[in-house]
Amino acid sequence: MTWYPAPGKLNLFLHVLARRPDGYHELQTAFRLIDRCDRVGIAPRSDGKLRFEGIFGEQNLCLRAGRLLQRETGAALGADLRLEKGLPIGGGLGGGSSDAATVLLVLNRLWQTRLSREDLMEIGLRLGADVPFFIYGRNALGEGIGERLAALDLPRAWYLVAVPQVSVSTKETFSSALTGRSKRLTIPPFFPGQGRNDLEAVVTARYPEVAALLARLRQLCPQARMTGSGACVFAEFETRAQADAVQSQLPGGTGGFVAQGLERHPLHDWAD
Repeated sequence: MTWYPAPGKLNLFLHVLARRPDGYHELQTAFRLIDRCDRVGIAPRSDGKLRFEGIFGEQNLCLRAGRLLQRETGAALGADLRLEKGLPIGGGLGGGSSDAATVLLVLNRLWQTRLSREDLMEIGLRLGADVPFFIYGRNALGEGIGERLAALDLPRAWYLVAVPQVSVSTKETFSSALTGRSKRLTIPPFFPGQGRNDLEAVVTARYPEVAALLARLRQLCPQARMTGSGACVFAEFETRAQADAVQSQLPGGTGGFVAQGLERHPLHDWAD
């Protein structure tokens, strides 16, 4: 079995612009890849069976991604799949979506189904709104529900990501989201600190652990914010030393890590 990376992401800002007729929300966001990742173990099988070991069992997005790719391509091969989590569950870092994208990228190569990046992104959207971004494989401005992507050049940066001891439901958060609080930004260029996360107010009102950790981080870094629909909060720095220094000032026992921003997904070229 070979192990493949499934990197996390940060939303450098997240504006909720309107509720769409289909029930989803019209968004504008800046996606940033980071080097903190899950790992997906994949070994092809010749008997067409898909077997998975890891959390959530039959509902895990790794297994659902493999099955969807089989259905769409008629692939006769199967795979053994395993998952090692390095990203927090319900943290807003896109772990499940990234896991699914890695499965699609790798199996498309191993099964020789030869789908294009655009084809894989279309399949990925049926699994989750963030999956196309990880298949796109570059930092990006996301619009629509996050699936309309345009490459975004971002400077080198390090991120301190603090992890509250709660798991936030994306569905519940968006169901309470207020629309029209922010305007669509004209990008590029994109400057650090632009925009805000419109979901913060909903999450911090519902989860005091997130509110307390975000308030503490903002005392040290005023531009700190929440990523995605929570629960993780983060701050951006030019160097790792700066991020490490701020992390050392957080209360003892605070979960978190320092990650470097990536320019491209480690498996970006697998879709070419």
